[in-house]
Amino acid sequence: MKPLRSIVLLFAAALLTLLIATPTHSFAKQTRNSVYRPEEIEWTWEVRPNHADPTLPNVALVGDSITRNYFPEVQRQLAGIANVYLFASSICVGDPRLENQLAEFVRMEGVRFKVIHFNNGLHGWDYSEDDYRKAFPAYLKAVRAMSPRAALIWTSSTPMKSPPSGASNARVETRNSIALKFILPSHIVVDDQYMLMLKHQDLYQDGVHFNETGSNIQGKQAADLIRTLLK
Repeated sequence: MKPLRSIVLLFAAALLTLLIATPTHSFAKQTRNSVYRPEEIEWTWEVRPNHADPTLPNVALVGDSITRNYFPEVQRQLAGIANVYLFASSICVGDPRLENQLAEFVRMEGVRFKVIHFNNGLHGWDYSEDDYRKAFPAYLKAVRAMSPRAALIWTSSTPMKSPPSGASNARVETRNSIALKFILPSHIVVDDQYMLMLKHQDLYQDGVHFNETGSNIQGKQAADLIRTLLK
């Protein structure tokens, strides 16, 4: 009986190993293929008011490090007018994690937004423009789900002085064009930060980001549009 018992135990151990290993293998295969194409460094950045005024409307800025840089100016411009929140991420349209991140941000903040100012397009260069086109409707749906009654402002991605590997201003323009094909029929207000910053190419801080003066110019334009919708 002992040899038989040993065989059964070995078989059970092998089966357990297979069951544990299969999901990991499947995920790894999925990651290498088309669903997840992470960058070397991934990040999220969230900011909320220190003391939100419950009598004021809430505004959300959704974007990346460009948005993060002009967020303080939007806060200053809208002081006493709105509570301004920020959700910035390196995750690109096409990556399924983005929709989950937006939903988690809303659950954590627990407020309703009257205006959502959003952008995505300067990350995820391993995603093709066709990937971007196919995934944009789901991204737009996820933004709407943040607060279904919120007024939306879409902002174009900005030009780059020294594009990182895989990027180019031609690709930025293509992604902006793709987004507009969904934004304009939906009657969403457009904040054209691309054309704005083409006029200020002397204000780059590095190859992608703008210095404080440039970021303040961006923030003022964003705040002006937000203020109009709040009225």
